[in-house]
Amino acid sequence: MIDWPRVSELREEVGAEDFDEVVEIFLEEVEGVINKLAGGDHGQLEQDLHFLKGSALNLGFEEFSGLCLDGERKAADGQAGNVDVAAIIASYQTSKTSFLSGLNEKF
Repeated sequence: MIDWPRVSELREEVGAEDFDEVVEIFLEEVEGVINKLAGGDHGQLEQDLHFLKGSALNLGFEEFSGLCLDGERKAADGQAGNVDVAAIIASYQTSKTSFLSGLNEKF
């Protein structure tokens, strides 16, 4: 679910002090888009999923990123109605919980 080697790599790249800020910004920005999607605003679904995918990859949210990629491709192919937004949101919530608890254990 979480690519911990990627998380460690990012933490080393930005430094331990700045890593917490990176995580905070990530969560704020991603949750803004998640809340938008949860509220039924799918007007920019392809772009929103593209943003979520990239953000998720940077912080090691592998499963969530994969679901976003799949949804982005469907939306790009004109199949936005077939994107399981609820599953994407659920994956984010599960990944976030795993990530935050894992941070406490690993760092």
